[in-house]
Amino acid sequence: MGDQIDNADDVPYKGHVQIVQTARFRAWLDGLRDRRARLRIDDRLMRLAAGNAGDTKSVGNGVQELRLHFGPGYRIYYIWQGDVLVILLNGGDKNTQSRDIALAHKMVREADDGIEGLPI
Repeated sequence: MGDQIDNADDVPYKGHVQIVQTARFRAWLDGLRDRRARLRIDDRLMRLAAGNAGDTKSVGNGVQELRLHFGPGYRIYYIWQGDVLVILLNGGDKNTQSRDIALAHKMVREADDGIEGLPI
């Protein structure tokens, strides 16, 4: 019984996704006053990193909207970079949804030289 089945060196973690945050997204998340909401959002991002996107919707130009059904209806906008990296663009809630989507699209259009705050 010398074999170690769960040896981390031998088991690739398929389905684990690297997540990178823009400075804009980090500022939005840090600005939330509701501590419980921040914890729930962090939990949702951990599930996204594990490959479970949950309730998402495409809003065009490669931008995805991650929908969270609590509080004011938080939304997180992100894009895939290849198949292993998710870039969190910005966040908001149901009340600011139109502006947040427009901002995410603008960030993607301007991403030719890299996204603000990210070494792409």
